[in-house]
Parts: sequence; structure tokens; C-alpha cells
Amino acid sequence: MRAAVVTAFGGPEVIETQDVPEPEPAAGQLLVEVGIADLIFVETAIRRGQHGQFFDVRPPYVPGSNLGGRVRAVGPGVAADRIGTTVVGRGVGFGAHAELALATSDAVEVPPELDLPTAVAVYGDGFTALMLEELAPPMAGQNVLITASAGGMGLLLIQLAHRAGARVIAAARGQEKLELSRAQGADVLIDYSLPGWEKSVLEATSGRGADIVFEGAGGELGATAFGVVADGGWFSAHGAPSGGFAAYDPAEAERRGITVKGIMDLRADSTTTSVTGADVIARAAAGDLRPVIDRYYDLDHVADGHRALENRTLRGKALIRVRD
Repeated sequence: MRAAVVTAFGGPEVIETQDVPEPEPAAGQLLVEVGIADLIFVETAIRRGQHGQFFDVRPPYVPGSNLGGRVRAVGPGVAADRIGTTVVGRGVGFGAHAELALATSDAVEVPPELDLPTAVAVYGDGFTALMLEELAPPMAGQNVLITASAGGMGLLLIQLAHRAGARVIAAARGQEKLELSRAQGADVLIDYSLPGWEKSVLEATSGRGADIVFEGAGGELGATAFGVVADGGWFSAHGAPSGGFAAYDPAEAERRGITVKGIMDLRADSTTTSVTGADVIARAAAGDLRPVIDRYYDLDHVADGHRALENRTLRGKALIRVRD
């Protein structure tokens, strides 16, 4: 079968399309004919050899974590009636950017009211967004700052915060991304490519700061965002597209009564929250989560998708279309 393969740690050019052996489902696994696969920023960092403490992967490997398609076969312990169904779920040890991939048996059947691209686009980011919604304090009437607001997850967080009755402050780079954030329900738009952008957050909150911060940018931007959390506020450092998660001083967080959640609170295998993949798909089917899909790439152009993510040219999600 054909697959995109990361041949070595490095830039996007290390991704090559190759013929690789077809996987066989083990106990509790599904073999899926991949139609659509997700593409998320953390995969570009893993390709560069980063985050080894969180992801145990070495080249050569097939990237891609979330996928959707038709179940071709099942492993021991999985009901045979799942064969032929269309599901969305997590790949086993990555592997989603291929014609065939293994998925865990908790993959969710796609309901008729959702098309496959929408189900895949919402599955991974929606999982994290709903975890954040559950971990965060009630958002009604609160000033909620969302950085990297025009990314796949940022846009979902805007939708959730808006629906909850928050005053949503969206921070992104450039007017086009900010207008996309506005379309999803943002009330205040701040361009964080401009110096002193944090002053705009304080102005928008009458000098108090944001009650809740969903920080998806990381790096220096994330550290600046921590500085505008209100005393007694809540801060999630879940994004690292700037090269690392937001740095903050734990002593300052304790002194100011700020609750901080990090990436370890948002692992899919975490017991911190009760969110399931079925919850994500149900919320999407109900219209609570509406992913914005910007571009599709095929297996021969996965590297181009990585470049688009790293160059910050996407407005929402990028997906890999493996077959129609």
C-alpha cells in the first residue's frame, strides 16, 4: 500500500511517499481503508524530533494520528459487524497518512448527518476543545482570551466560549485570521503580531485581565498571555506552535491564585476529564462544533501540508484526502 513516510527527523522534505506493508489488526483493533486523515501542528514538531518525552516514535514512521474511513477488517475481540461501517478515530501509533491504517476499537461510527471530512476535522481538535471546556471554570459572563484563535482548535474554542455566554477575545496574526475568528463568535479582535498587544487585552478588560485564557500559541506569545490573566483566573498552556509551551512562573501563579493546566492534563489517555470520541461526534452532529476546513492535500503532498502549518498560512484545518 502507499503511505507518506517520515524517513528521518528533519524538515518537510524528509516525508516521502513509499510502498509499505499492509498492517494487520491485532486484538482490539480495526483495519481502516482511510478516506480522510487529520493533520495537526504537533506532527510537524514530532517530525523535527521534538516532544520525544510525550511521543515515542523513531523514523522511519508513517505520520498521522486521526483518521476516518471504511472498516475493512477487525482483530480478535472486535465484533465482526463493524466491518463495512464508516468510522472516525485515532490511529495506532500514528500511521493515518496511508491507504490502510489501524485504529483502536473505540473509533466512532460516523452518523449520517456528518460527512467524513467534517467528522475527521472535528475529532482530534474537538476532543481537546471539549476537555478544555470541561476543565475550565464556567465561562458565562467571563472575559475569555483565546490565542492562535484562527487555528483548527482555536476556532472551536471560540464557538464553545461564545455558546457558553463568554465575552470572547480572539488573538491571532493578521486581519484575515481575525475576521475568521469574528465569524465564529469572537467579540474583541487583537493582532498579536503588533508590539504591546497585551495592552489591548488589558484595555478590553478594564485593566483586570482575562478571567480564562486558552493559550494555543506557546513560546513568547504564550508567556505574554500568562501576564494578562486576571488574579484568581484560569490558564491553559496547551499549544506549542511557537516552539514550546508557554513559560510561566509557578510561584507567580500561586501568588496570584491562577490555576494552570498543561499538556499532561489533555492527553487522550488522561483520567482528568470524562470526554470521549463519541461525545465529540455527538456535539458536532448537534452543531456545537463546526470545524473550518481550509485545504486538502493528497498522500504525495503531505510535506506541503506540513509547510503550510509551519508557515502559518492556514485558516482553520488542513486534511489529507487519501481516497474519495
